[in-house]
Amino acid sequence: MSNTLSISLGQHSIAGIKPQNEDFFGASIPSDSTLESKGICVAIADGVSASEGGKEASQIAVRQFLDDYFSTPDSWSTKLAATKILGALNLWLYNQGQKLYAGNCGLATTFSAIILKSQTAHLFHVGDSRIYLLREGQLECLTRDHRVHFGDKSDYLARAMGIDTRLDIDYSTRELQPGDCFILTTDGVHDVLRSEELEQLLNGLSSEPQKCAETVVARALSQGSQDNITCQVVRIETLPQADKSEFFEHLNSLPFPPDLKAGQILDGYRILRELNATSRSQVYLAEDTQETPAKKVVIKTPSQNYNDDPLYIEQFLLEEWVAKRLDSPHLIKVCDRTTRPRTFLYSVVEYIEGQTLRQWMRDNPSPSVDQVRATVDQIARGLRAMHRMEMIHQDLKPDNILIDRNNTLKIIDFGSTRIAGLAETHTVLEHKHIAGTASYSAPEYFRGEQGTNRSDIFSMGVIAYEMFTGKLPYGEISPEQAARKKFAYTPARITNPAIPGWVDAALEKATQPHPNRRYEVESEFVADLTCPNQSLVNEGRSRPLLERNPLGFWKGLSLIQLAVILILGYLLLNGTVRT
Repeated sequence: MSNTLSISLGQHSIAGIKPQNEDFFGASIPSDSTLESKGICVAIADGVSASEGGKEASQIAVRQFLDDYFSTPDSWSTKLAATKILGALNLWLYNQGQKLYAGNCGLATTFSAIILKSQTAHLFHVGDSRIYLLREGQLECLTRDHRVHFGDKSDYLARAMGIDTRLDIDYSTRELQPGDCFILTTDGVHDVLRSEELEQLLNGLSSEPQKCAETVVARALSQGSQDNITCQVVRIETLPQADKSEFFEHLNSLPFPPDLKAGQILDGYRILRELNATSRSQVYLAEDTQETPAKKVVIKTPSQNYNDDPLYIEQFLLEEWVAKRLDSPHLIKVCDRTTRPRTFLYSVVEYIEGQTLRQWMRDNPSPSVDQVRATVDQIARGLRAMHRMEMIHQDLKPDNILIDRNNTLKIIDFGSTRIAGLAETHTVLEHKHIAGTASYSAPEYFRGEQGTNRSDIFSMGVIAYEMFTGKLPYGEISPEQAARKKFAYTPARITNPAIPGWVDAALEKATQPHPNRRYEVESEFVADLTCPNQSLVNEGRSRPLLERNPLGFWKGLSLIQLAVILILGYLLLNGTVRT
């Protein structure tokens, strides 16, 4: 059974009856690990005929897209990576077209691309080039022409790259099947070949992509095409279909290390002492003997309890993978020793002299607003670095935040992190459990929904609330009860009356049960902890008491009922009320 994605490719282009060919095409098929992380990319472009630099525009669009896509972080989703590149390319083409040709369409081109990653085809399209899919003998056009028609003969291209500063690009996906054929054409083909004729040609030659592309181009020319003629044919040969035993064998290429004792040497690291041990891992303080002077590091080893658990091993490996790709003073750094062979499975990160935020909170049960704000600001900076890489931490809590001797906060433990780019890669492992700690996890996780950056903001809000009150806004939550829990916010001022109302309003918004009602980005939360957001305060005041403070409402109602009962009892005893 194949573990890789493979294709066969055919490409052909001619000028046709025109003096020069303004079409351009290209493909990139990686042969290394990039094939799994980024996939295969195929692109086609047709320089706009009304554009003075149409030929140059189509070449730049295809070449730069193929080069730049594979340079994007592999943590990014395919959609984010491609749209960022296309947006930048579009702006460059527009600005250069203005400078070189003094016109809005100086460098303009259509553009269509397919990125094949794992078992999915990602389609990007603008203009009137086309992408077709031939599956089981049936041809389907997957794109729509961005043309505007006037009457029977007049039309113009409504959307293309380089004609405006804003690019509106169509994006869609298709699940792949072995034997699928994708066909990319410029209008020199599909303006003269009807879908039925194209389908007939493809069905006869789909197993020979190069011959198929050449035949389609030749047929379009013979049918009287008046434009440049280009065709690409991409046939899916194999797809990654790893079974569990194959996937586990890949993960378990290195053995688990034994329990380590002070003085032992592990691949050049001398163990100094054990820092922590749980049922899931062991953490040791060590020094790197291959550096001068020896540098202290932290080594984390997996627990033997999980040496046959692929999901655990995947999460363990994920921590180092994530840390290597992040760069922020507020995120733990991995000690990358790629030139040093490893004999066991473990990870090495920088050693931070200090304490966890949990320990700090125990020692400082009544922090000021300024102290909490400074803490939240540093957490927000670390999260922002992750979110820009399309990574969601998913297990943010005081135990996973370290404070060094300079009072710099560092987020640790990336084992539960969701990476958009990796989430697109086919895996046989299913992650059905709540990734983080229930009491700090956003409610959407309990509903089986996918986490977003707002899920991390929820966790950040819970931490801030706990710093102010020593409690949690929704109380302790067990995973078993989480799905049935009603999330009713308890105002922080009930526990800590010294908290300003505008701070409580910010805490409530950060910890809203519904993601769309939370802050969109971390900086908004920090800003509202810095100075009062009057609109937020007014919004809270305008809500009914039952919604603003359900606990206070029911307590008040109970006191009123008790008072009524006492008054009635007094009146009955004194004969004032007759029965």
